[in-house]
Amino acid sequence: MIKKTKSIIGISLVCTALLASCDLDRLPLDGPSSETFPSNKKEAEMGLLGAYKGLSLLDASSTPIWHVMDNITDIGYARPGNNYTSPITSSITTDNALATKPWAAHYKTIARVHDVLDRLTEIQHTMAEGDYKKIDAELRFIRAYCYSQLIELYGDVPLLKNALKLGDTLPHRTAKKEVENFIIDEMTAIADNLPTSQAGVRFSRASSIAAYMLKARVALYGKQYKVAATAAEKAITLSNGIHSLTPFDNSIAFANQTHDKGEPEVANIFGHKGFESSKEWIWVVEYNRNISDNVHNQLYYISSRLGKGVCYWGPTQNFIDSFQDLQGAYITESSIYNAAKPFENRDPRLDLYTVRPHARFMGFQFEPHTSFSRVNNYWPVINGTAPSPTLQANADATNAYRSFSGYLWRKHTDLTDFATTSVSGFSDLNVGVFRYAELLLIYAEAKIEDNSIDNTVYDAINQIRKRAKMPDLPASLSQNQLRTALRYERKVELANDGLRWYDLRRWGIAKEVMNGYIYLNRAANSWDKNVLTRIDEHANPVYNHANATKSFGTQEVVYKENKDEYWPISAQELDANKNLKQNPGY
Repeated sequence: MIKKTKSIIGISLVCTALLASCDLDRLPLDGPSSETFPSNKKEAEMGLLGAYKGLSLLDASSTPIWHVMDNITDIGYARPGNNYTSPITSSITTDNALATKPWAAHYKTIARVHDVLDRLTEIQHTMAEGDYKKIDAELRFIRAYCYSQLIELYGDVPLLKNALKLGDTLPHRTAKKEVENFIIDEMTAIADNLPTSQAGVRFSRASSIAAYMLKARVALYGKQYKVAATAAEKAITLSNGIHSLTPFDNSIAFANQTHDKGEPEVANIFGHKGFESSKEWIWVVEYNRNISDNVHNQLYYISSRLGKGVCYWGPTQNFIDSFQDLQGAYITESSIYNAAKPFENRDPRLDLYTVRPHARFMGFQFEPHTSFSRVNNYWPVINGTAPSPTLQANADATNAYRSFSGYLWRKHTDLTDFATTSVSGFSDLNVGVFRYAELLLIYAEAKIEDNSIDNTVYDAINQIRKRAKMPDLPASLSQNQLRTALRYERKVELANDGLRWYDLRRWGIAKEVMNGYIYLNRAANSWDKNVLTRIDEHANPVYNHANATKSFGTQEVVYKENKDEYWPISAQELDANKNLKQNPGY
């Protein structure tokens, strides 16, 4: 019995998670107890909010997990080290913190759900029928989302529908397909019990649109394309008048420009302003510095050295070379691309979502090349204390721990956090989990893969391209051509949203993309057009390795089939629950 309580699944005993989520131990003696919680609607709502908060606790390097995952793929790179290098070299171990954290965190959140859900019918008489159905639906939505993450990361996982009690047999793993169908069925059952919109809480709580989107995403990942298309279409229809793409603000004019022109920003979507007013967000995980343990240090890890950060994450050269030109051609086929000026005439999202040499970031000229001993500091201009920038020693070229890829992420940063972003400067910038752009791409992909292609597929993709001032797709594309176009849009539009890791695996291309090399340009060297041979049918650059290594650094990557599709279950969990079996290869 002692070993059982060490298991993350085993700690879904009544009140274990509850005390952590609701601070019941700090309530007066006449407050709720673990034996009777929840006893009414108010306490059920309190437990529900504790379950939502549980989602915010999953991080790595003080960065919410969603903004870590792309940095262990072909499009992003983390500072070299065991936690982030081993996942891309097939050397991850059963005690790797990154690989084991999600299992623990999601089952803890599921336990928080069960603390309330298991007793909800007993207190149904204390609330209106509509309130009961809404609380029930939100709890089941949270649980379903956790399972959607667990099955993609670990494959078969124990499917718990109620809390375990002392003396219960610890569960075996449930087939991934069964869990997938459970999620789809759950969303079918509860979607219409949720309000169409929860804008009053800044979309931090589930809506019927979010439920249909979760159903669509899980069905898409599970190759149930008709189910995915139908659910996504329903979510899009319900979104009318509520959700839409938010236009980029006027700083899009600084894309394809140099630092002296201005700083591209996407804070009106991905910053504090965006989470206040953008209609693009369907569901977000909310952070609040006024709540205990409800902040993160993402800005510190993502920012430049001059921007008070440590450059922990950054895009790869592979990702930079993926961006089309302004006319919609890949750079290997472009008539306007100039390798001597590689950041001109490109899809504006290159500058809106990433930071490259000669751009402005966090108020500073960004130059990783050592020839730039000093760079422009634009803060006197930004603050209105001087008409022109001052010069600053260039730590982004000299610090030993400057960007390891030569690039940085601009997406999910906010200049307004600059004053506090530091070693101890925690941020409560929200994290968006579902947004309208992804919903459009889910719909388009499901229709393409089902080969039920019509004008709505083009419209879904073109909405996103038009927002970025990119040309529409050509008409009458084949299924394969549309698949390529879709994969380009997912790669570019959803970059650093945490979905690339899953895309590589579900498309079956990780064995190609994550074997060989990813390319880095830490020194900001120049290169010629011969480094690339082509862009393949999955929108990925193919390099002439001999030429590429003359300009770029490399990171060897290894992907082993029948192993690296999933992460290992922690050794501690296996020791605590003998009914669990480890994933192959570990």
